[in-house]
Amino acid sequence: MELIGDNDGIETWQEVNLLYNAALHQMETKMEILNEEFQHVHQYNPIEHIKARIKTPESIVKKLKRNGLDSTIENMVNHVNDIAGIRIICSFTSDIYRIAEMINHQQDIQVLKVKDYITYPKASGYKSYHMIVTVPVYLSDRKVDTKVEIQIRTVAMDFWASLEHKINYKFEGDVPTHISQELIDCAKMVSDLDDKMLQLNDEIMDLGRK
Repeated sequence: MELIGDNDGIETWQEVNLLYNAALHQMETKMEILNEEFQHVHQYNPIEHIKARIKTPESIVKKLKRNGLDSTIENMVNHVNDIAGIRIICSFTSDIYRIAEMINHQQDIQVLKVKDYITYPKASGYKSYHMIVTVPVYLSDRKVDTKVEIQIRTVAMDFWASLEHKINYKFEGDVPTHISQELIDCAKMVSDLDDKMLQLNDEIMDLGRK
């Protein structure tokens, strides 16, 4: 990785890395608390598990170059929204919107952008709910609002997305037509499965209330 900067470039990179890791830890903690509260109030956990990661320096530089930008700390912070990423995996589609709403109600989180690939899937069949938010990170001398990308999806959606990622990586984006079509067909099956599982869960919950 090569980042253009001044004499304190390494120190600046370390500080940026600190900020994004701190923002990620905060988001993980917030989601765990909300999940525990939901269990306490409703006897139900909407979150199955959480995955978190910091984008590698090499991936950041590649993304900047794809967008025609120099590899500077400033460009990285201003133009790369997914340096810190958290993926929230749910059981049911309804949980996705429930979690998104809970995030929206967090007073110290600012939602910058939302992409609803559940209602409007990509042509490939990809489905997920994306949010770009800022989380306040309090340092010893200042507060820094730091961006985090949140992806919310069901277990089935996550399984499909993982396979698509592996296929795209293997074929370097040039996936054979018949495999792309198979993925689209699988996405339809995943969507049908999610709908059926939600319907079954709602029926079980109704019977429990009766």
